[in-house]
Amino acid sequence: MFPTVREVLALDPVRHGAPRLVAGEAGLDRPVRWVHVAEVPDIATLLGGGELVLTTGIGLPGDDAGLRAFIGDLADVGVSGLVVELGRRYGSAVPRVMAAAAERRGLPLVELRRATPFVRITEAVHALIVDAQLTELRATEEIHQRFNDLSVEGADTAEVIRQAAELSGCPVVLENLSRQVLGYDPAGESAELLLDGWEQHSRRIRPAGRTAYDPDSGWLVTTVGARGQDWGRLLLRWPASGDVPSARAVEPIAGPPTRLTILIERAASTLALGRLIRRDAEGLERQIHRTLLTALLDHSRPVDEVGLRAKALGVVLDRRHLVGVMVRHRADDPAGEAGPEAAQARLRDLAEAVGQALREAKLTALTSAVDDNSVGALLALPDPAAEDRALSAFASALRRVRLDAGAGRPGPGAEPARSASSVDPARSDPSRAAVGADPSRAGFGVDPSRVGSGVDATRPGVGVDPLRGAGPGAVIVAAGSGVGTLREARRSLVEARQIAEAARRDRRDLPIFRLPHVGLAGLLHLLRDEPRLQTFVERELGALLEYDARHPRERLLDTLRAYLEQGRNKSAGAAAAHLSRPAFYERLARIARILDVDLDSVEASLSLHVALLALEAVRTP
Repeated sequence: MFPTVREVLALDPVRHGAPRLVAGEAGLDRPVRWVHVAEVPDIATLLGGGELVLTTGIGLPGDDAGLRAFIGDLADVGVSGLVVELGRRYGSAVPRVMAAAAERRGLPLVELRRATPFVRITEAVHALIVDAQLTELRATEEIHQRFNDLSVEGADTAEVIRQAAELSGCPVVLENLSRQVLGYDPAGESAELLLDGWEQHSRRIRPAGRTAYDPDSGWLVTTVGARGQDWGRLLLRWPASGDVPSARAVEPIAGPPTRLTILIERAASTLALGRLIRRDAEGLERQIHRTLLTALLDHSRPVDEVGLRAKALGVVLDRRHLVGVMVRHRADDPAGEAGPEAAQARLRDLAEAVGQALREAKLTALTSAVDDNSVGALLALPDPAAEDRALSAFASALRRVRLDAGAGRPGPGAEPARSASSVDPARSDPSRAAVGADPSRAGFGVDPSRVGSGVDATRPGVGVDPLRGAGPGAVIVAAGSGVGTLREARRSLVEARQIAEAARRDRRDLPIFRLPHVGLAGLLHLLRDEPRLQTFVERELGALLEYDARHPRERLLDTLRAYLEQGRNKSAGAAAAHLSRPAFYERLARIARILDVDLDSVEASLSLHVALLALEAVRTP
């Protein structure tokens, strides 16, 4: 934003004075915040730093000690440089003691060997400063306008990061609370070098404040979050190159320009706002579509109202045994089906298949697409004893329908699902079937807990049998625990959704996944994008992770993992870690000191073990 001493010396009014640098060449790239004319020796007390001081020297001390003190005071206050006009006090050169003192302190000392009106220098420099400030204001205005447009347009995370990198010319990285990269733009540099060993590198970036610059690492950092819930950090590297420019090599980097601080904060606000909008979008969709199943999941309508409206549709939910079911593809969109239209068509096919299977199994249910990948159903059964039989019949019918329909496309004899949200075996009118499976509305109702999860809807699947295993067309059927009232229905639906998501890591081909099939690791994998889980990991293991980042050869985290995985058996842990017992015991003692915990405590060890499993889940795509 400000001109440097080097740039000031190149101005015509200064060149008219035949300037000669006599000391402090290393400081020529210091910024000049202002120009101040002074003829008194104690001027330093009136300065704030960053000034270029002009003087004829007539009021400077006559003794060597006084000149050294004068130069020392200027350097201490942080002036950019000292320009002395020769002729009035000093004839052909400034005193050697002044030049030597300036050289020691790295303070640029310039002689003007020809008389020059100081007012011309101040006018020229101040014009540069004002022009730079206007340029900075224009850049700031562009930043605000650009990110306002991005917010209004609902730009995705990648676009916000790209714009931040483009406007700044610097690499930009977005990470979650566990230091995992959510998005980045290298700004033309090597992405491999930028992200190599990112987690350890990021843990060494420790700015003092919500938005601050860490001069040791060269990163400008701001926290990303809203409504009191932080979920990540946005980082911008300054200077943009990997090496500190030679112009700044002799002194610490003061920090990035103000506009970059504004830019990174606006980018973070846009990211946080975009996440809130995506979370609230399905609320608006609910008001439009008024889907009963989504209303149950999101508490958007009173339960009694949902029951009355469902009964009006012919689906009786009162005094029924209710079971939440979720059906989703095991893999995300396979190769060749990228794009929102293809994703909606794929989801629509699945919704149609679920509605057809419910009709064939003669089951009454509310059914609807509940997020971008899943179709939910709330089965209404006459009694709890019918639960297993009904779920088996539904799973068999779904497989049969998908087989007949070519793994997702209705065959010649298949009846498409209608725009109702119920399936009633007592009524054969197809217009009353599969309420909520309206193809035109299949993509609405995104689950807020899945926003920002990193699920890539264009990632190809594995090309195997589309009806079984892990192929791109294979589906998972998950069921929650049965409940006896409509007020408990949400718990069953949410449980089914969690099971379906966690079961994606399970390679077993089960007709129905239930809660006993999903262990703790699966549950933690499901919650890997939850900021509260990441905060728990940081609280439990953050100190140890930071220690390992500073001492990568010790790998104390692996030592702790071996100890806990061996049931706190130190001998077995030492063998698993390939360490001698004394070395293993010493490492355990060090871990206990770093984390300030008692590793002999069952409760403390359990908490650490869960945190380790959660860390693995966070690190696993």
